[in-house]
Amino acid sequence: MTDKQDPAPAGARPRPVLMIPLRRCGSHALRLRLNFNPDFHSPYPLHVVDFMPIVPLYGNLEDDCAYFRLVSDVIGLQAASMVKWPGIVFDPVEIFEAIRHEPRSVHRIVWELLLRAGEQRGARVVMDKSLDSVHYADELMRLFPDMLFLNVVRDPRAQIASMNKAIIHDFDTLLNAHIWLEAHRAADMVLAEYPDRTLTIRYEDFLADEEAVLKQICAFFDIAFLPGMLDVSHSDEAKQISRMSALWSSNCFAPIAANVDKYKKVLSLEEIALIETLTHDHMRRYGYERLTDGAAAIDAPMFDTARRSSELGRTQAWQVLERTNFRDFALRRHRAEYLTSVRARMEQCAAVRASRRDGDFAPIKLDELTEAFEVTD
Repeated sequence: MTDKQDPAPAGARPRPVLMIPLRRCGSHALRLRLNFNPDFHSPYPLHVVDFMPIVPLYGNLEDDCAYFRLVSDVIGLQAASMVKWPGIVFDPVEIFEAIRHEPRSVHRIVWELLLRAGEQRGARVVMDKSLDSVHYADELMRLFPDMLFLNVVRDPRAQIASMNKAIIHDFDTLLNAHIWLEAHRAADMVLAEYPDRTLTIRYEDFLADEEAVLKQICAFFDIAFLPGMLDVSHSDEAKQISRMSALWSSNCFAPIAANVDKYKKVLSLEEIALIETLTHDHMRRYGYERLTDGAAAIDAPMFDTARRSSELGRTQAWQVLERTNFRDFALRRHRAEYLTSVRARMEQCAAVRASRRDGDFAPIKLDELTEAFEVTD
């Protein structure tokens, strides 16, 4: 057996898995099917990448007050998520006490929530579909040395065409191609550093033969392939999220292999040339044939123009979403407003610390709770 297949000792926590490197790769299709196995659990992702710019504002996480606040706010992010985790509620006091003596990190908090969700369901493997966390892979491996990575590759032209329509990304081909490239560069580092812990699959191969790819993934996770995985129409979560957002509308159906070249009808030849110019090395490595010579001219002013165009597109997209799917609009706005409110509060806290020169003082330590914590009126 390789080390990834060694059986877990009795009482061990679920094995952590991170799917990488970028959304709109068919990740929900895989997650929903794997969730048919009771030994596997992957709840709707927190996408903690959106929280990362706020984390430095908490200051020294060895200060219990700062870390407790971070624990509370990450739990708040989970509560503000568009798709709730069924049957579980997290107590900030309990979570803080459980991990206060372990290395402190926003990722450790996120994974405590994920591991507890998996434990509640009796899972042996828990996967986070927050693909953008590929940029924090080294820190995650320090926290969880047994972590595995599922690297899901999709034709960059098809993936970027999908990203261009998604309110979670930019509204410009050049910007999204750059995001694609940076994500795959981060994945390359994971592949180089942890080759035995990483399985790479192509989404197009999944479209061509769902069973073969799912069996490959299950073998890597050391869980059983179940025939029920091939009929996602029986997934209650797939039905739920398909009604919530146009981004997920196809998730309760079998994928359509004919859509693999749909990008040709969506992208102009100039856009395809941009993508192929930036991603040509990865396209060649993963077996995607170019349609152009991959030699488009790209300069800095093009990025400035792209950013202005994308911001206009984003404003229009929010307006359209409000008119066409108010539930989706309201839930996404709620999460965005939560992040904005946390940032504003933590900026105030950081300013107070700076004025008081709190860095000159030892971190505050809270008393450990040896009995159940109870709030009384």
